[in-house]
Amino acid sequence: MQKLLSSIADDCGISINLHERVHGGDINTCYRLQGRDSRYFLKLNNNTAGLQGMFAMEADGLHALRHNSSLLVPAVIKHGVIQDQQWLLLEWMEKGTPQKSKLQQFARGLASLHQQPQSYFGWHSNNYIGSLQQLNTKHGSWADFYTACRIMPLFKTLHEAGAFTKSDIAAAESFCKNIADLFPPEPPALLHGDLWSGNYMITTSGHAAIFDPAVYFGHREMDLGMTALFGGFDNAFYEAYHAVYPLQTGWQQRLPFSQLYPLLVHAVLFGGHYVQDARAIVMRF
Repeated sequence: MQKLLSSIADDCGISINLHERVHGGDINTCYRLQGRDSRYFLKLNNNTAGLQGMFAMEADGLHALRHNSSLLVPAVIKHGVIQDQQWLLLEWMEKGTPQKSKLQQFARGLASLHQQPQSYFGWHSNNYIGSLQQLNTKHGSWADFYTACRIMPLFKTLHEAGAFTKSDIAAAESFCKNIADLFPPEPPALLHGDLWSGNYMITTSGHAAIFDPAVYFGHREMDLGMTALFGGFDNAFYEAYHAVYPLQTGWQQRLPFSQLYPLLVHAVLFGGHYVQDARAIVMRF
């Protein structure tokens, strides 16, 4: 490990005095690095075929959010590959104490990000959500994109794995035929793409920081649906968001439709009750 860290430090033109293993999610090995005057966050993973280019794509997403958002986004120092290891070096952000006012600030920043209209649904390349490859082929409509790049590919993957039946596939196809009527028409927005409570924090500076993105241009209710899926966001967050960029009537009732995609991602990665949760959403169609 010391040799690997030395190689990364040399590549980045920094000196490292200390390193400490820290938590950084379920799929990466992460370290806090102490330099002479700065601290850094290092992510490591195998550069295998299933994860190849993952950190380069994450860096691309962080750059996009950093340049289009008032929220704090960790600066990318550099990323690369050494032998069979890919790595991503970021600036270190120190976690502070969550406060209601700071969560509201976060909501306002997210709303401002979503207010910037984009020209298509998708992204300039495919990327990852967690360890799962994410399709981002450009489309002119949300219904076409959500069908072709989010819902049907994962339903078919789960069907091939034996988790879904032909009836489940038929229900998913019926759901997709209704997407244009289920989601209110809105311009594409730059999304974080994986905005659950574990992918943001309030820093010691008192500002909200977001990280670990799975960016694309999509319907903004996708980010809102993710915030409501695994908890961590209270009513004050949604009220502050709504004050800046009002959500269209019925958004709470539409949450299952935006949550279907992350539930499918979890069904592919973890199985279990996520399969039934996703099935329950489409079976009404």
